[in-house]
Amino acid sequence: MAKTAKDHLQDIFDDLGEGGQRKFKSKLCDRRTEPRVRRAQIEKVQDSLDLADLMVNAFTSAGAVPVTIEILEAIGFNEQATELKEKPGHSLPVTQSRGDVVDYGANQGPKVELALSDDWYKELHLTLCSQQFKNTIIREKGREIYEVKDKSVRKRLALLINNIDFDDKSMTRRGAGRDEENMEWLLKELDYQVVKYRNLSAKDMEKAFKDFARREEHAHSDSTFVVLMSHGKRDAILGVHYSASNPSDTFPVDHIYRCLNTENCPGLRDKPKVILIQACRGGDSGRLWASDGEPEEAIEGDDFVHKEKDFISLMSCTPDTKSYRHVENGTFYVQNLVDVLMKHAHEDHIEELFRKVIQRFDCSDMMGGYRQMACKDRASMPKLFYLFPGL
Repeated sequence: MAKTAKDHLQDIFDDLGEGGQRKFKSKLCDRRTEPRVRRAQIEKVQDSLDLADLMVNAFTSAGAVPVTIEILEAIGFNEQATELKEKPGHSLPVTQSRGDVVDYGANQGPKVELALSDDWYKELHLTLCSQQFKNTIIREKGREIYEVKDKSVRKRLALLINNIDFDDKSMTRRGAGRDEENMEWLLKELDYQVVKYRNLSAKDMEKAFKDFARREEHAHSDSTFVVLMSHGKRDAILGVHYSASNPSDTFPVDHIYRCLNTENCPGLRDKPKVILIQACRGGDSGRLWASDGEPEEAIEGDDFVHKEKDFISLMSCTPDTKSYRHVENGTFYVQNLVDVLMKHAHEDHIEELFRKVIQRFDCSDMMGGYRQMACKDRASMPKLFYLFPGL
């Protein structure tokens, strides 16, 4: 039997726990929009079933869900709000067939691929590069591209950190397991040995990066990938012990570059270092945003080597905005990133691949009323980095 609206609401309230339910009831009590619920009615609520009954009785089955979503977002339970929107009658219009395109008209730009279908991940297949293409690029571009070592002798490493389960259960990143599976698959297909961690504190993330920087394999590598997925703030990633009572469990994004720069990771000197970060960078919805980055004073470099060079990163969203995740299929960022690399890594260098990912987010219909824009950050690559998958 299909679940009713009340069943879905009860599931959500169960997930909030006692603390979350208290916040919900407090906000419901303060709500001034009609119809309103009396404080005496709210005080009688004992559990999630009572709360679901109250919502349906007060707002009807059809009206209870949007009011619940409104309150969940107001008290910061955005993931539960997103999950509720995915229920029948409240889903986001993001399930176009894989490979579908939309034409915005002659005066509104080229065709743009839409979001992926729910079963896109079942079709994972990396397009391999031909030896002819690689030979042509090397012949035509020569010193403009990074050296790619022969597959028989290189030892490529990638670091993947995925925080899913937090001490604060309301912060559980449902769907993030799918992101981990897909990113690990992609990295292995690109011939990287994946060093993987799950559910780390800020202190543990710091140690993981320092240990990774010391790995001897980097001397025999030609590049590296770092994937970091968690909750986040503007310039920091949250550890699994982060909470309102423990706000210090944060790992500054700047530490990634510090750990992997020329001074602390000489094995990756003059080699591409690709940083992929899936995390919110603030609380704004992204519907209206503007870059508020400030120019920094120039810092004199070493006379012999650049302290920081050969980095490029793709962030899942712009500063101060949110990054959205499907509670079953994972984040829109990882879905699009993996899909683009599967289709185009055999022919495009990394900056062009990132541009194509960003182009996906420029499609106004991709996530319904949601707005998110992936962005490149802290790029310092003087050359073109081709992955040449399969070679």
